[in-house]
Amino acid sequence: MVAARAGVSTATVSLVANGKTRGRVSGDNISRVQEAISELGYVVDGIGSSLAKGVSSIVILVAPDISNPFFAKVIAGVRESLGADYQLLLSVTDAGEFPQADDVRKLMALRPAGLLVDAPNADFLEELSAAGPLVLLDAPGLETYAPSVNLDVAHGARELAAHLAESGHTRAAYIDSVTGTATFDVRRNAFLEEARSRGISVPPGCIISTTIDVGAAAEAFARAWPQWQRSGVTAVVCGTDTHAYGVLQEARVAGVRIPEELAVAGFDDLPYSATSNPGLTSVHLPATPLGLKAGEQLRGLMEGRPLEQPQLTLESSLVVRGSTA
Repeated sequence: MVAARAGVSTATVSLVANGKTRGRVSGDNISRVQEAISELGYVVDGIGSSLAKGVSSIVILVAPDISNPFFAKVIAGVRESLGADYQLLLSVTDAGEFPQADDVRKLMALRPAGLLVDAPNADFLEELSAAGPLVLLDAPGLETYAPSVNLDVAHGARELAAHLAESGHTRAAYIDSVTGTATFDVRRNAFLEEARSRGISVPPGCIISTTIDVGAAAEAFARAWPQWQRSGVTAVVCGTDTHAYGVLQEARVAGVRIPEELAVAGFDDLPYSATSNPGLTSVHLPATPLGLKAGEQLRGLMEGRPLEQPQLTLESSLVVRGSTA
């Protein structure tokens, strides 16, 4: 219909609609086709095109619990690396839930050009068994499944434990995420191991888990704090800054002085951590570079280029602020 209205061939319409006119279609024909497209409201049938080519321009990013603001920066990095040639489709879950392989496989019917999986666990990857270009993000210990870009969260966790020990703390508590991904296991275990080696005790009753939500963390801390206080806890480490914001919020309500009575720290180093009152001590994790590097790795695979470094690791570092100092 577009070709008939513009007085050109369907091949010319295809070239114009897909932006491949350079040196192949005259300016006059481009204008006529664009006018006909506008009048008829024509859009390219992406599914039909993907069937014809065997693959679409869609990239799927699977992320657990996108309620964590950290993921917004990861997504921004991925989007920048993919550029205009690919469309990013997010497959996300509700707060505290882990992605299901069956749900992701349904999306594979769209014939995506590639797949990114953020913070997976081994069971999910085993069940998914995805064919085609695949890159993992923040997936420590799972490098054998696919090329990956990881964060050295263990290094930052050990730095945090050392900082608290040097500040004189001997008993701490830990607020974890309920998501159950490998990255949270690594940061928790690395902190607990280093804390133990430096004389900091974290009793089993002082480890709790909530969704990545300020309100949920605040409520959990309010319930736990009386018992923690009686047991001598003077520091609370949180698996994310979002959890830590909840602790800071509830501590103010309860009249707990930060850091004189209680030191509070988190992971991620979100922008608000530098401006909260007091500023939040946090393990800096480079979210945007994580997405950027993973997108670059995937783009290389999708375009048939060999990867010079299939496994990349980005450094973490401790940023000390007023909540512990």
